Amino acid sequence: MRDVKEILKKVRKIEIKTKRLSKHIFSGEYHSAFKGRGMSFSEVRAYNYGDDVRNIDWNVTARTNEPHVKVFEEERELTVMLLIDVSKSAFFGTADQFKNDYITELAAVIAFSAINNNDKVGAILFTDQVELYIPPKKGKQHILRIIRELIYFEPKSNGTDLKEPLQYLNNIIKKKSIAFLISDFITGDYLESLRISSRKHDIIGLHVYDRYEKTLPNVGLLDLVDAETGKKYVIDSSSKKLRENYESRFAERQALFYKNFQHLGLKTTSISTEDDYIKEMIKLFKSY
Repeated sequence: MRDVKEILKKVRKIEIKTKRLSKHIFSGEYHSAFKGRGMSFSEVRAYNYGDDVRNIDWNVTARTNEPHVKVFEEERELTVMLLIDVSKSAFFGTADQFKNDYITELAAVIAFSAINNNDKVGAILFTDQVELYIPPKKGKQHILRIIRELIYFEPKSNGTDLKEPLQYLNNIIKKKSIAFLISDFITGDYLESLRISSRKHDIIGLHVYDRYEKTLPNVGLLDLVDAETGKKYVIDSSSKKLRENYESRFAERQALFYKNFQHLGLKTTSISTEDDYIKEMIKLFKSY
């Protein structure tokens, strides 16, 4: 059984760091990026010159023989969903922290920014299956629960399948949400699931990687273990061809990530665990 004091200490440490960042640096960009994204139907009224023809209510127009348009109003709150990869490949790191630690901080900053904006936050923790669903709620205690789960959650499975959380999101969240898909994207094809989910939700892809997943160092023979399959390998990192192939595989995976999201008009960023995620996220939000 884990020490409760140790758990609270780690949660508190992340809370202090990320809450401060979200409040003083992040919230303005967050609010600007998502203002007006939560729109709900308000009423139908007669068409006025200059109204957007895409909002014409054809049923009412046909019934009255006069053009009518649907009127929408901005909802007071958004639903923000964090789709977080907790597979074994996230437990890798050669810098100051593992990818999963970095992902936890990134998710916490987004969550605190959301509640500062009076939005609800929920989470889906996934591997090659949905491991845990935390329904959207407001409040600091709710965010601390999400952080606590991210620090100490023990998944049942090792692999990664992005189709699972995307399908689950569509089934469980009925209203439009802002969904942050946070993963290393070491996975199979997910484009069709992403396409279906993006029709209903505003999905943002956050690709997190370690520097040595991008470039293999020249240090001679290496014993490697695939965290998700358990397979063991011995490779000779002094081989230039091997290092070039290694870099090419990463580049191809990263390019596919960008291609899939940009093809659907969705926002993305790719962040190394050595990068300042605040700068990267502000840059992302300013692009809206």
